Amino acid sequence: MTAALFCTPSALVAQFQLTPVATGLSNPLFAGHAGDGTQRLFILEQDGIIRVLQPGEQTPTTFLDIRSRIATIGEQGLLGLAFHPQYATTGRFFVCYTRAGDGAIVIAEYRVSADRNIADATEHVLLTIPHPTNTNHNGGMLAFGRDGYLYVGVGDGGGGNDEPNNAQNIDLLLGKILRLDVDQPASGARYSSPSDNPFVNASGRDEIFAFGFRNPWRFSFDRMTGEAWIGDVGQDEREEIDRVLVKGGNYGWRIYEGFLCTNLGPSLCSPSDYVDPVLDYSHTNGRCSVTGGYVYRGLRATLPAGVYVYGDFCSGEIFVTNGDMQAVLMYTAMNIASFGEDEDGELYVVDRGGTISRIESMPATER
Repeated sequence: MTAALFCTPSALVAQFQLTPVATGLSNPLFAGHAGDGTQRLFILEQDGIIRVLQPGEQTPTTFLDIRSRIATIGEQGLLGLAFHPQYATTGRFFVCYTRAGDGAIVIAEYRVSADRNIADATEHVLLTIPHPTNTNHNGGMLAFGRDGYLYVGVGDGGGGNDEPNNAQNIDLLLGKILRLDVDQPASGARYSSPSDNPFVNASGRDEIFAFGFRNPWRFSFDRMTGEAWIGDVGQDEREEIDRVLVKGGNYGWRIYEGFLCTNLGPSLCSPSDYVDPVLDYSHTNGRCSVTGGYVYRGLRATLPAGVYVYGDFCSGEIFVTNGDMQAVLMYTAMNIASFGEDEDGELYVVDRGGTISRIESMPATER
């Protein structure tokens, strides 16, 4: 059942503010931390630069520049970043980008240099996923799960209606969430597929963990429970949030858009065959594209522990949910490209217009 979206009373909206921590960026798409105890914030810029912001500073410096490798038309670019769970000792991190020349989706590994604020520019490609001529629906999110494996969100290949039916085709990596073991690579490769991935030793690609996604642009794992929350961008009518990543689960696209049967395959609209979203919302009031976020577990107790924070790219609204309802937390004029989380669990909003801001409680005297 669809959870209803409602506007929060203005008194609650007024309890929160966005405090800029970095400005003047060029099309930022993501912000996150390395988990190494340094409290630094790493910022992706679409054209191919990773910047690092020191605690207490306002101007980030360049950590890695791979602009020469990257296509940046439309939704293409440097799209994802994840640090190895033992980054403090391994210095390994992973990026997702669209390749100059053919637009293929590339997952690659890099390492930090002797200077912890500058990466070694040597690239090791793990996986290349051919992408059709469309420049949209690349996905690009990378995140390590509690199991130590690297999860990769891949879009359906773009265009309308997923005409090739890529998301439902388990012989292709488009429209999927993949799970890779980057610590025990297979012979001749830089990764392996965990033996319990659903299609290992069966028909279908070994890397696939779940399928039936349109464009899982941003997802995250609850740092307390390990539970996955996925924002899958809809097409014309519905935006959806999926909760819990089911191994081998089919999340419905292109048969379903949110809870809505698309009529692209009406004979297949059997809800029991698919994993339902936890919630969806319609394209009203200027909403058009969900940006998945994070479950709040911050030390400052800015928000109630355990609420999930997400937004809409077009309307600029920031939402919260406890899984049963949706509410508007804040109204902004931003194009919300992503949310981010720091080492303390505090949340940030990434405005594609060039700003990274932290969500904070409004001082009581100003409410």
